Amino acid sequence: MRAETFRAVAEAVRAGEPVVVASVVESDGSAPLGADMVLRPDAAPEGSFGQVDLDAAVARDALGALDAGRSTTRHYGPRGEARGQAVAVFLDVYAPPPEMVVIGAVDFTAALVDAAKLLGYRVTVCDPRPVFATPRRFPRADEVVAAWPDRFLEERGGRLGPRDAVCVLTHDHKFDVPALLAALRTQAGYVGAMGSRRTHAERVERLREAGVDEAGLGRLMAPIGLDIGARTPQETAIAICAEIIACRTGASGRSLRELDGPIHKAVAPA
Repeated sequence: MRAETFRAVAEAVRAGEPVVVASVVESDGSAPLGADMVLRPDAAPEGSFGQVDLDAAVARDALGALDAGRSTTRHYGPRGEARGQAVAVFLDVYAPPPEMVVIGAVDFTAALVDAAKLLGYRVTVCDPRPVFATPRRFPRADEVVAAWPDRFLEERGGRLGPRDAVCVLTHDHKFDVPALLAALRTQAGYVGAMGSRRTHAERVERLREAGVDEAGLGRLMAPIGLDIGARTPQETAIAICAEIIACRTGASGRSLRELDGPIHKAVAPA
């Protein structure tokens, strides 16, 4: 890694900003071996592989890897052709922790905060009732906000992306419908809502009346969580986090005993 590259990555990491380093690890001579580029969202690339089309292809894939939050190796032709094998580029992702926004300071919230922290999430709890939304009740949360959830998401939701999650635990229409409307306007990769099937059916009708289309409703994971027979807050938190993982990875959520083939699937290119 060049000194300039190291400094750029160190600055981004200290600032909590996402950054990816694209480095040539194999080459037939189409690009200098060891050459690298530093890429950040909304910033011009730093560095070059000496071929404009290759630079553009790598920049596109690097930002895709950054969105996915995982490092990967991609192969290209000498001019950035997607099916080529002339150049192998390692995309080394340095991304801040994924975010989870938990709407509702209810009995299940503390357990979900604990489970999410175990998975490496930065967790925010949001509830409009100051008496319930206190750091003392949720000591492991990174942030506890006493605000109307829809207003909070309108203000902060722009930073949510495919790695992030919004979990609405209130199962109260006056809170969860506005919150879900705001959550579905974000790019969060997971939006889930707690409640019985009857509560969810009523919620869906209210969301339709508010203008949510079928595609939007299709994003909504509700009733929230996988079917593992969860009853306690801790079990429910595991069911929710398991569903979030399955949605992120594209896994079935079924028992491994019921499936054939390798347990650990090959990771698809970002």
